[in-house]
Amino acid sequence: MKRVTIKDIAKHLLLSVSTVSRALADDKNIRRETKEKVLEAAKTLGYKPNPVATNLKYGRTNTVGVIVPEMLTPCAALVIESIQKVLHPKGLKVIIAQSNENSEVERENLLMMERFMVDGIIICLCHHSANAGEYARLQAEGIPMVFYDRVPNDPNVSKVVINDYTKSFFLVEHLIRSGRKRIAHLQAPDYILNSGERYRGYRNCLEKFHIPYDENLVVKTGMTIEDGRQAAEKLLKNQIPFDALFAFTETLAIGAMNYLREQSVKIPEEIAIAGFSGTVLSTIVYPQLTTVEQPFEKMGQTAAELILEKIKNPEAPNRTVALDAEMRLRESTEE
Repeated sequence: MKRVTIKDIAKHLLLSVSTVSRALADDKNIRRETKEKVLEAAKTLGYKPNPVATNLKYGRTNTVGVIVPEMLTPCAALVIESIQKVLHPKGLKVIIAQSNENSEVERENLLMMERFMVDGIIICLCHHSANAGEYARLQAEGIPMVFYDRVPNDPNVSKVVINDYTKSFFLVEHLIRSGRKRIAHLQAPDYILNSGERYRGYRNCLEKFHIPYDENLVVKTGMTIEDGRQAAEKLLKNQIPFDALFAFTETLAIGAMNYLREQSVKIPEEIAIAGFSGTVLSTIVYPQLTTVEQPFEKMGQTAAELILEKIKNPEAPNRTVALDAEMRLRESTEE
């Protein structure tokens, strides 16, 4: 069915398009009788205003783009829900896209957001530098951006982070104080900044407790449950002894734990396992997983508040907000 336009109303009433437009906008210079005729015709013909066109008239679309690296785990859902809770009461809608851990797809998503003329973009990166040129260009052209969790290596952006280094250090310290000395680490790819920070926390904690660093205990891997499974398999097949495992994310930890249990390894009696991220997934596996629980709801809320700040005042200074995270000790490390 063809959409009824202002032109259709004007033709129906034998009025000019500008008169109909001004009447619909409640222009005080239009006679009351004319306004009533226009409103009645609009109702009769089934006219519905185009909010995009109206917003563009004022230089706004009242939309914010959100780009996440994946939507298989609850992390993105928690962040997106919190973003919507902040933006919806302000009259802003959210357009969601997934990069699927692929920097080229992320770039396509950025260009799509630009075509949709979003008022701002909130993004969790899949690569800290691959699309740095696009981030700079979009911001220079007036599209504010806020980065969260996985952020670029650029101090001059607004971002929401946690202290990956400190929390990783404390998590490894917990493993050591529980008697573990051969701690394996499943490390994410180098192009994720958090990966380096969590690795640094792991290595510095070993140093503090005078435990020799063994490069054979560090397995660089991907981001999925299957990657965690393959990493644990590699450690066993290479006959590398270890009594604990610290994984970059809970998905890697769960993949490793599943494989080890299939090999009849007792957890935590023989190998203790801990991970990062900390969502409901950590509580529905057996044994329940010790993790650093990131405040994803607060992260989404804060990112939304920062983008609102930037939309309202494009000249507002960039800010870094560091949130706290909680260590949750569960059965995978507690004998």
